Amino acid sequence: MTGTQRHIASYSTKNVASDEDGRLYSPSFERNFEPIREAFSSILRKGDVVLEIGSGTGQHITHLAAKFPDQHWIGSDYQDRHLASIRAWIAHLALPNLGQPLTLDATGPWSEKPELATPDRPSVIFCANVIHIAPWQVAEGIIGEAVRILKSGGRLIFYGPFRESGRDTGAGNAAFDRALRAENPAWGVRDLGDLTALAAAAGFGPPEIRPMPSNNRFVVFRLG
Repeated sequence: MTGTQRHIASYSTKNVASDEDGRLYSPSFERNFEPIREAFSSILRKGDVVLEIGSGTGQHITHLAAKFPDQHWIGSDYQDRHLASIRAWIAHLALPNLGQPLTLDATGPWSEKPELATPDRPSVIFCANVIHIAPWQVAEGIIGEAVRILKSGGRLIFYGPFRESGRDTGAGNAAFDRALRAENPAWGVRDLGDLTALAAAAGFGPPEIRPMPSNNRFVVFRLG
C-alpha cells in the first residue's frame, strides 16, 4: 500500500506535548468538543462500546469517556506519535472505561483484529475530521469494515466538513477544500451524497444529519 492510500494525518506544530508525557493538543478540540459531546448524548445507549477511527491526539475519545462513564471507549490510529498521545491521555485521566488504543489502518481489514472479534465488539464507530484529509479509499474502508462488525442497530458516525448536493456549505469550507486538494489531489471535503450512497450500498439506512458550528456536520448512519 502506498503512502497516498493510507490515512496519515499529521497535526501541526501548534500541537504540543504537555509536561513531556507525550500528550498532544489539537487547537480545534476546545471549539469542537462540547457540540460533539451534546450530539453523542442523544444517541448513546448504556453499555455501548465506541470505537474511534483516526483518534489523532486522543483528546476526543478520552474526554468523551470522561463524560459518558456508562460506555466503553476505544481509540485507534496508524501513527506511532498519535498512539503514544492517546496512551498518555489514558494514563493522565485514568478512567476505567477507556481501552488501550488499536493500531489501525482504515483501508485494511480492521474488523478482523482480535481485539474487536469479541462478544463486546463495537456498537458505535466514530470518525472525526478524517475522510477529508485522506483518499476516498479510507471512507470506503471505514464503511465496508463497519458493516462487518456492527450488529443490527449499530451506529456509524462521521463528524467534519461536508459538501451538500455538490455545493459548499460556506466560503470557509470552499477555501479549505481548495487548500486540501492543493496539498494532495486525493484529499478534499466530501459530498454527503457520495458518503450516503456508499453507506446505503453497504446496508446502512439514511443519514441523520445534525448541523454543527463552523459549518461542520454530525452524521449518523444506522445499520438496519
